[in-house]
Amino acid sequence: MTRADFMSRLKAGLVGLPTTAAADILNDYHAHFDDGRDAGRSEAEVAAALGDPDRLARELKAEAGVQRWRQEQTPSAAAGAVFAVLGLGAIDILILLPLLMGVIGTLFGFFVAVIAVFFAGGVVMVTGPFAGFPGGGVAAFLAGLGLMAGSVAVGALLSVATIWLVNGLVWFARLHYRLLKPALGDQTFAQGDRA
Repeated sequence: MTRADFMSRLKAGLVGLPTTAAADILNDYHAHFDDGRDAGRSEAEVAAALGDPDRLARELKAEAGVQRWRQEQTPSAAAGAVFAVLGLGAIDILILLPLLMGVIGTLFGFFVAVIAVFFAGGVVMVTGPFAGFPGGGVAAFLAGLGLMAGSVAVGALLSVATIWLVNGLVWFARLHYRLLKPALGDQTFAQGDRA
C-alpha cells in the first residue's frame, strides 16, 4: 500500500472527529512515513508496520470518544463514546448492539416513567385539595410531594446506572482497543532494528 492510499483511507475513516484532532492525527502518520523514508524503508513497509488504516481510524475515533466522555460526562459525550465503541468491530456490533439497545431502551422507558410520575405528583399536589382527594387537602399535598420526591430519587438512581453503563462501555472500548491495537511502536522499532 502506498502512502497516498494509506493516508486517504485513514482520512476517510477519521470523518466525524473534530477537524483539528483529525489534522493532528494525519500529521503524525505523515511523520511516520517521513521517518520510515529517512530510515530507508519503502512506503509499503511503513504502511504494513502501521496496520490497517480503516481499523486504525476506528480505534482512534473510539479513543477520542472515550477521552471526551472522561472530560465532559455529558449526554452527548456519552452518546459519542457509545457509538465510538460500537464502531470498533462488526462482530461486536452484532453481539453487543441488541443487548445495548435493550438496556438503553429500558433506561429510556424508566426515565420517561420517572418524568411522568414527577408531573403526576405535581398535578396531585396542586389539584388534589380542590378535587376532593381522599383524606383532604393536606393528604393530597403530601401524596403529590411524595410522588415527586420518589421520582427524583428513582431518577437519580437511573442516572447513576446510566453513568455505570457508559463507564462499562468505556472499559470495554479500552479492553477492545488494547486487544486489537497493532503494536505500532514495537513494529516500527522492530523494522528500524532490521534496517
